Amino acid sequence: MWMLFSSMPHALQALIATLFTWGLTALGAAAVFLFRQPDKRILNGMLGFAGGVMLAASYWSLLEPGAAMCREMKMNAWVTLCSGFLSGGALLALSDRIYCLKDRANGQYPVSSKRCAMLLLSITIHNIPEGMAVGVAFGSLAYGLNGAALSAACMLAVGIGLQNIPEGMAISVPMLREGRSKANAFFWGQLSGAVEPISGLIGALLVLGIRTLMPFMLSFAAGAMVFVVSEELIPESQNDANKSMMTLFTMAGFALMTALDVAFG
Repeated sequence: MWMLFSSMPHALQALIATLFTWGLTALGAAAVFLFRQPDKRILNGMLGFAGGVMLAASYWSLLEPGAAMCREMKMNAWVTLCSGFLSGGALLALSDRIYCLKDRANGQYPVSSKRCAMLLLSITIHNIPEGMAVGVAFGSLAYGLNGAALSAACMLAVGIGLQNIPEGMAISVPMLREGRSKANAFFWGQLSGAVEPISGLIGALLVLGIRTLMPFMLSFAAGAMVFVVSEELIPESQNDANKSMMTLFTMAGFALMTALDVAFG
């Protein structure tokens, strides 16, 4: 099997690898089927847990690798990362504003629907540069770039895939909390990972051009995620009477994502 995979074109390798990462996103999203009769307090805790996962991912999966890439390519790291981070937050703030104005014009304001949309958008944006990172890793093999190795590219795909499990859960479980059906919550949860095969293939085909944009794109995704966590997830989880327990759920999500990123990043 390994011999067959290693003999494939690098773009096809990237596509297979990112289909794998998408599959693990779907595995995480399938957590909603473990809940028979969801308890509101448990779902509030999972909302806080999702916030912790996203906060950790914004640093370990996005900002820290972006800084490393800036150093490798001798780019101005703080300008690139800060501009990308603030741009990502500004996009989500603008989306939030447009959503609010549209609903006010219609005489309604479904907060839960807005929260689900922002959550899905932020993690989908986050998955685009992750998929490209896998594609760039496989595409680099064709150009003989420093550090390019098939085993390293495969380990990157495995690491991102494992990180995608709690991220899929971070979308589907809050959607279940907002009253979506289990099937609907799973569908949207796994769909956030569908951009990875597309962006991975693009990354493999355009590796040299995409590589220089990656630090900005990674920090952009981090800004979008932090905005949603600060605006929606943590404040909503803290509406529970037991705020200390909800905070522990957030810390548990952060710790789990940190462990996965440090171990497999």
